[in-house]
Amino acid sequence: MEKFRRWYDRDPILSKTMKILETSNDEFQIKMAINLIKVIIEHNIESDEFKTVDDIMSAVDFGSTAKGNSRWYDIDKTVKTAIQMLENCPETTQELISRQIASMVIDKFNQSEEDDEDEAE
Repeated sequence: MEKFRRWYDRDPILSKTMKILETSNDEFQIKMAINLIKVIIEHNIESDEFKTVDDIMSAVDFGSTAKGNSRWYDIDKTVKTAIQMLENCPETTQELISRQIASMVIDKFNQSEEDDEDEAE
């Protein structure tokens, strides 16, 4: 089995998406984190992983102190929460979500570039 430095590097799409997020500005990261949290909650409700609000809160809290605060996404609480929730999803759910979030990141990134071009004109 191949060993990866970061948990999300197992999935090439998720790895690339996280790299884009890491190098994006704070506003973009927060917008994407909020969308990611929504997608994770929807998937976990559909798959019966989350049955109560306590289940959602447990997913947020799990691992929050064990890994410290030295990762790029630990700077903002919303981004940290979203990434931790994703990390704590089953691998099959991560794969589904990674494709959705990659699509959202690309759409938002392209929209952001178009907005920047419009402002430059």
